[in-house]
Amino acid sequence: MSKKVLIIGGRGRIGSSVAKDLANFTDAEIIITGRDTSAANKPLPAPSVEYLALNLADNNAVKKAIQGCKVVVHCAGPFQYRDTNVLQNCIDEGVNYVDVSDSRGFTTRALELKNAAKDAGITAIINTGIFPGISNSMVRAGVEKLDQAEQIHLSYVVGSSGGAGLTVMRTTFLGLQNPFDVLIDGKWKQVKPYTGRESIEFPAPYGNTGVYWFDMPEAFTLPNSFPQAKTVITKFGTSPDLYNHLTWFVANLWPQSWVKNPAVVEFLSHVSYNMTKLTDTMVGTGVAVRSEIKGIKDGKPATYCSTVVHESAAVATGIGTGSIVELILNGKLQKPGVWPQEQALSTDLFEPLMASRQMQMQEQWL
Repeated sequence: MSKKVLIIGGRGRIGSSVAKDLANFTDAEIIITGRDTSAANKPLPAPSVEYLALNLADNNAVKKAIQGCKVVVHCAGPFQYRDTNVLQNCIDEGVNYVDVSDSRGFTTRALELKNAAKDAGITAIINTGIFPGISNSMVRAGVEKLDQAEQIHLSYVVGSSGGAGLTVMRTTFLGLQNPFDVLIDGKWKQVKPYTGRESIEFPAPYGNTGVYWFDMPEAFTLPNSFPQAKTVITKFGTSPDLYNHLTWFVANLWPQSWVKNPAVVEFLSHVSYNMTKLTDTMVGTGVAVRSEIKGIKDGKPATYCSTVVHESAAVATGIGTGSIVELILNGKLQKPGVWPQEQALSTDLFEPLMASRQMQMQEQWL
C-alpha cells in the first residue's frame, strides 16, 4: 500500500516542519511542493524528501500530483485566501487529507464536503497543528476529565514571529478585518478582534501575558463538538507585549478601509516580519497553549487546566500535523468524512503521540 505523502506548501516554515516530523517518525515517501521551479536545487527539510514545483491554480497539475498518494497535507496558507479545491481533488481521487487551516470561512467550506468525503471513504482532518490542532485535543482531554463541561477558555501566546515566517504575519492581520461570533452564556455574541484583553498566567518563559479575542475555528467547532459547554473563549497574544499594543492600535483605531486593504496588509506583514527578526533573538520563537475547562466533577464545581510549551511555534505545528498523518499512514485513524481535530482524534491516541515527541503536558485542578 502506498505511503506517499504530498505536502502542498512544503517549502514554507510550517510545511517544512511537517516534513521533518514525518521524516523522523515514519518511513513515508515525502514530496513537498512550492511555486518556485528553481527551488529543487535548494536544501530540503530532510534527505529523504523530494521537491515538486506546483502551481495551485493549475487544477490538472494538482490532480496529477495527488494521484497515488496516501495522504495530502495542505500547508499553503493564508487559508483566508484559499478555496477547497485541494480537498475536493482528494475526494475525487480517494486520497486522505490533512490541513493546517486556521480560517473560519475555510473551515466552514471544508465541513460542507463532509458527506462527499464520507461517501468517498477518505479521512479528512482539518485545523491541525498547534492552535488550532493540539489545542483542540487538549480541550477534549479536559472535557473528558469532568462530568459536565460548562466553560472552555483557550489562550495562546507566541514569542515574536514564532519562527513561522511571513505567512503567519499575513494571517494575523487578516484576522483583524471582521468581527466574529462567539458563544457566551449559551448565546452567540459578536465581538471585535483584538479586544477584551485578559492577563493569563502561562508557564515559563512567558508568565503573565495579555491575550485578546481572536477569530479561530475553535470558536465555533468546539461548541459543536461539546454542546454542553455554554461558553467558549479563544484568545491570542504575543510576546513581547509591545506587539500586542501595536496590533490593538491597528485593529481598533485604524480605519476599516485601511485594515481591509490588501496592500496595507502586505505592508504591515513585511514591517512586522522585519521587526521580529530582532525580537526573535531576544524572546525566542516559542509558543504556549493554555486550556481551562470549568464544569462539574462528582457533583461539585471544578476547573481543570492543562498547558503545553514549545520553543518553536513552527516546529510545534509540524509535530501536531505530522502526528495526525502518522496515524493515518499506520491505519490507526480512519474516520471517513471531514472533521476538526477534536472530533476525529481520541485522547488515548493523542496523549502517546505527544509523549513520543516530548510535548509535555502540564495539568492541574484549580
